Amino acid sequence: MNKGCLIALAVIFGFLSIGLGYYFYQQSKKDPVVYEVEKPSIANIINKTVATGSIKPRQEVQIKPQVSGVVDELYIDAGELVKKGQKIAKIQLIPSQVSINNAQNQVEIAKIRYEEARRELTRQKDVFSKKLDVESARSNYENAKKEEERNVRLFEQGVISEQDYNRLKRDMEIAKANYDNAEIVAGNTLKQFEADVDIRKQEMNAAINNLQLLREGASKNSKQINNIVVSTLDGMVLEVPIEEGSSVIERNNFNEGTSIAIIADMQSLIFEGKVDESDVGKLKEGMPIELTVGAIEDEKFDANLEFISPQGKEEEGTVKFEVRAAIQPTTDIFLRAGYSANGDIILDRRDSVVTLKERDVIFKNDSTYIEVQVGDQEFEKRMVEVGLSDGIQIEVLNGVDTTTQVKVQKQI
Repeated sequence: MNKGCLIALAVIFGFLSIGLGYYFYQQSKKDPVVYEVEKPSIANIINKTVATGSIKPRQEVQIKPQVSGVVDELYIDAGELVKKGQKIAKIQLIPSQVSINNAQNQVEIAKIRYEEARRELTRQKDVFSKKLDVESARSNYENAKKEEERNVRLFEQGVISEQDYNRLKRDMEIAKANYDNAEIVAGNTLKQFEADVDIRKQEMNAAINNLQLLREGASKNSKQINNIVVSTLDGMVLEVPIEEGSSVIERNNFNEGTSIAIIADMQSLIFEGKVDESDVGKLKEGMPIELTVGAIEDEKFDANLEFISPQGKEEEGTVKFEVRAAIQPTTDIFLRAGYSANGDIILDRRDSVVTLKERDVIFKNDSTYIEVQVGDQEFEKRMVEVGLSDGIQIEVLNGVDTTTQVKVQKQI
C-alpha cells in the first residue's frame, strides 16, 4: 500500500473520530426523561355499541288510484298535513271508443231484459189473481170432495164396502194436498218473477253506472267517486312523485299502480339500523338507545330497542343484523324522514366509579398492574383489579384511589 493511501485513511479515521465524539457529547447534554403522572378520577363508564341507519316513519303508505287515466288536478303538495278522506287528486278518465260502445250495448241489453222481466211479472200477477195456475188442482179437489160426500151415505147404508169408501176418502185427501201445494207453488212462482225483475233492474243500473263512469269518472248512484283519490290516513305528505297531466294506472291484481302521493304519520317515528354480529348477542329488546342525527348537531334523541332481526345479512365481508327502535316523541325539533343517524345502544354502565385511562394500565399475561409514584421520578408496580371499559376509560375496582399518582404510559 503506497504512502498516499495511508494518509487518506488516516484523515477519514480522524473525521469519524471527531464526529462520534461530538455525537456522544450531545447525547450526554440531553435532559433526563421526565415521566408524567395522573390521578384516577370519579366518572361514569358506559359500554355501548353503535348501530348505523336512518329515521323512518312507522306508518308510510303510497296512495294509488282506483281508475286509470290522466291526473286532472292535484290538491296537495309535499309537506302538507292531510286528514283521512281528504282529496288528493282528481283523475280524468280517457276510455277508448270501443269501451264506450260496449258499455252502451250492455245498457241496451240490460234495458230489454228488464222490460221483458216486468212483462212476465205482470202476466204472472194476472194468473195468480185469477188463480188460473191452481184451477186444475182446485177442480180435482172439489170433484173428489163431492164423490167422498156421496159415497159416505152409501157406506152408511151398506151399499159399498169399507175398503171402497177408504179408497175414495184417500183420493180426496190427496186431491186436497195437491190443491194446497199448487197454491204454495203459485205464490213462490210470483215471488221468483218479482225477484227476477229486481235482478234485471240492478243489472240495468249497473250497466248505466258503468257507462257513466267511463264517460265522467263517477256514477250518480255511487257513494264513492272513483276518479277522486283520497288520503287513507292522517299524516304528512312526504312526496308527490307525479304532476298534473301525468298518466296513471289503477291498482289491481295485475299491477301495483301508479303512486300519486306518499303519506306518513310523522308523529310515530322509528330508527332502523344495523349492528355487527359481534355485538348482536349482547342486545335485548327494551334496551335504551341514544340517537345522534347527522343533520342536527349537538342534539341527542332517546329511543327504545323493539326489534332484533333473527337473520343476518353479509355486507362487505361482515354479517350485519337489522335492529329497530321506537323514537320517543319530541316537540322541540322536527325530525325528517330519511335522516341518517347513529344509535348508541348501551350494553352496560357503571356510575360514579374510580377510573383510569386505559392506556395507563399494563396487561401482561394474566396480570394487570399500574406504575405508582413512590418518589421523585420513582415508580413501583402495583397489581390492580379492573372492571368495565369504554375503550378510553377503565373502571378500577381496587388498588388505587383518587389520591394515587399513576405513571402515564408513553405510547410507542
